[in-house]
Amino acid sequence: MALLISVSGIVVSTFEWIIALLLGAVALSALARRIKVPYPTFLAIGGALIAFVPDSPSWTLDPGLALALFVAPVLLDAAFDTSLRDLRNNWVPVSTLVVAAVGLTTVGVAYVAHRLFPDMPWAAAVALGAIVAPPDAAAAVAILSQVKLPYRMVKVLEGESLLNDASALLIYRIAVGAVVMEHLKWSEVAPTIALGLVGSVLAGLVAGRIIPPIMERVREVPSAIIVQFATTFLIWIGAEHLGLSGILTIVVYAITIARSAPARMPARLRVPSYAVWETTVFVLNVLAFMLIGMQMRPIWMKLDSDVRWEYCVAAAWILATVILVRLLWITFYRTTLRLLIARGIYHPKDPKQVASPKGGLIISWCGMRGLVTLATAFALPENFPYRDFIVFIAFAVVLGSLVIQGLTLRPLILAFGLKDDDPVGVEVARARAIAYRAGLDAIEDDPSEEAEILRLEYRAILMQADDDPHGGIPNGELPADPLRRRAIEAARKSIFHLRSTEVIGDDAFHRLEEELDRAELSAGG
Repeated sequence: MALLISVSGIVVSTFEWIIALLLGAVALSALARRIKVPYPTFLAIGGALIAFVPDSPSWTLDPGLALALFVAPVLLDAAFDTSLRDLRNNWVPVSTLVVAAVGLTTVGVAYVAHRLFPDMPWAAAVALGAIVAPPDAAAAVAILSQVKLPYRMVKVLEGESLLNDASALLIYRIAVGAVVMEHLKWSEVAPTIALGLVGSVLAGLVAGRIIPPIMERVREVPSAIIVQFATTFLIWIGAEHLGLSGILTIVVYAITIARSAPARMPARLRVPSYAVWETTVFVLNVLAFMLIGMQMRPIWMKLDSDVRWEYCVAAAWILATVILVRLLWITFYRTTLRLLIARGIYHPKDPKQVASPKGGLIISWCGMRGLVTLATAFALPENFPYRDFIVFIAFAVVLGSLVIQGLTLRPLILAFGLKDDDPVGVEVARARAIAYRAGLDAIEDDPSEEAEILRLEYRAILMQADDDPHGGIPNGELPADPLRRRAIEAARKSIFHLRSTEVIGDDAFHRLEEELDRAELSAGG
């Protein structure tokens, strides 16, 4: 294990630094939530400050490891929860953000970079544009979880965050290839595009059909969870080795298995599995954004003092370009769509499909960059033209977008007064009524006393559906649940007492505790 020796003579191991960073990151995350600020912003700032602390570790991100370790699980977790229906309903705004916004940002940044440094090859400038073009999925997921936005707006941003990295990395690969090979023909580019898009989708679909039946054979909870993570990494690595898009392959794979996993996976495995994934994704996000901030020192120290100011000015121009291009595109898209509707050329199914001016500005402002931008910059070959400049710009855009947009996003949402009409809540209420009726029908013919008790409970809760104008049940709690929770709490106190008086041992205690936990969860505890 690597050791770091401070000036005071105290030996600090890498492991101890990791523990300190994790605890510090948790504290910063808690502070961010308390003051209602996106925690990735605080973590990136904290990491940048730590980087300049004397004797702090100087860790650099391995690009391949960073993408596989930090991006793959986050993408799979986000894509697993993605609604195909919502993605299909919002395919127009999502596709324009994924293709047009990324493409225009790439072109805009390339133009600005070439104007600032005329001797910079156009292919290198395009590579820089592709690096800073896509908003980061991890940043989007982390920030959207802490702000309240209208449902449709959230779905558009989630769809964009899942797919835009794939389009940007495709442009990035072509640009890097053009520099390395000095000239690139369209006949050479077209197969790359076809392989990256079609091949990745097919690979994700095939993996989503083949792998779940194999994973079903693993019944032990710890082993099953390990297999889930290992499979995620293997799919990513395999796709990259085959020249496919790891991002697109993982997204398609996750969406595919999400359709069948709930029916294949028993509850005893699903509950701990979801809990572990939620915790792991949070830890990976925490480490990723802390490490992003810690890259500041090696990048800064590598630059000569005479070029630092020049690079800082260039970074400000490119950050402004990144923000402005996204804002202009979304404004243009909204205006064009409203014009087409007014002239009767386009007839949207839902009038809310066209964002309001305030909604459009919020979507424009949700363009934080993150780990993918930094990792792709570090992945450039050592002899790549203007590599140090590109790496510096990538870091500046990531940190600048997290600070400027991340810190102002919530105040902007509050100032605009955007409200969520909660369509999910309405759908849940309706589905709950249908589910309880199906459950009641299933036990209707059972003559047992236990069945009669359950029928009375189900009929009591279905009376709410008769009183609801939408035919739904807003509250999923059974009438007897409050009584159950009170009884469970009394039972829990009794077994604590039995253990403390040594009437029962720890093994018996933990078994009873597990039974009471399951009962409490089923009673809405």
